[in-house]
Amino acid sequence: MSRSETVFDLVQSHRITGVICVAAKLNLAEALGDGAKSAAELARLVSAEENALHRLLVALTTIGICSRADGDRFALTDLGRQLDRNADPSFKDWVLFEGELLTQYWAGLIESVRTGRTAAEIRGDGSDSYAAMSNSPEAISRFNAAMVDLTRSLVPKIVEAYDFSGAHVVMDLGGGSGELIAGVLLRNPHLKGMVFDLARCEKEARNHFSRIGIADRCRFVAGNFFEAIPGGADTILMKSILHNWKDDRSEVILRKSWDALPAGGKLIIIERIKSECPTTDAQDRECAMSDLNMLRVPGGFERTEAEYRALAEAAGFIFARTSGAGSFGLIQLDKVAH
Repeated sequence: MSRSETVFDLVQSHRITGVICVAAKLNLAEALGDGAKSAAELARLVSAEENALHRLLVALTTIGICSRADGDRFALTDLGRQLDRNADPSFKDWVLFEGELLTQYWAGLIESVRTGRTAAEIRGDGSDSYAAMSNSPEAISRFNAAMVDLTRSLVPKIVEAYDFSGAHVVMDLGGGSGELIAGVLLRNPHLKGMVFDLARCEKEARNHFSRIGIADRCRFVAGNFFEAIPGGADTILMKSILHNWKDDRSEVILRKSWDALPAGGKLIIIERIKSECPTTDAQDRECAMSDLNMLRVPGGFERTEAEYRALAEAAGFIFARTSGAGSFGLIQLDKVAH
């Protein structure tokens, strides 16, 4: 591919996002299932115009979501099956979040680059995009569902990367509906768990605990981690929290976590870790794009391991080690009594 062709390929990538998002919104993966169907059959199932749908299906085959089968029939690939909400793993809700919400935010990225301010700050909605989001139940629902997709894909990697055998009670800080803590508890029957998050997450979390059979050993505590974090856990998990906030706010969260843990307690920060010298590697690119997303939406940023260590050590923690969990890293910290 020539340089000019590469530029065209890169700049047109938003079209790929659009195609995948439309497929998800049409429920094409669910309509296709495990078989192959013609555009005519699918058009009836998903309420689309046959010729236009055929053109979409052709586009989906060029990016590996669908494949051609038996002439002019289409089937899902293994990649495409992840658009089915019932698949394991499923990234349907993440696709809808990316295609419906984040693309709107990114349309004004140039203003954030020019000013260093988030979309909410530029609009005058305040500095906290999550507070602004609370005014839109639909946005909250879309965001939470996307986070479940991401977290569910990471749970096996997190459990493999960290040995929970020495823990007794694990708290998931900012744990939403409890997807992470549930995955950890199901794989570690000796553990008890807590989710600490805003009260709006409580009903869904409790329903989740009951549905998967851990309600007897996992509880939800409502609160705000900028104000106080409850005690009772010897291990705190903090996934995709600190990258949302600037250093001063992150330091508050870390100090509150230090206060909540007993001597010998553990804090596990689970975040993308920015390379000191980013390359064109896919993981570096993912982290850089996430960093710009933090600039545009919540106002935080992705950090290097050294930057996370500096923040944690300023709050009183002792660095233990970093281990990999897919595209995320686990920074393991110890609380040593002063």
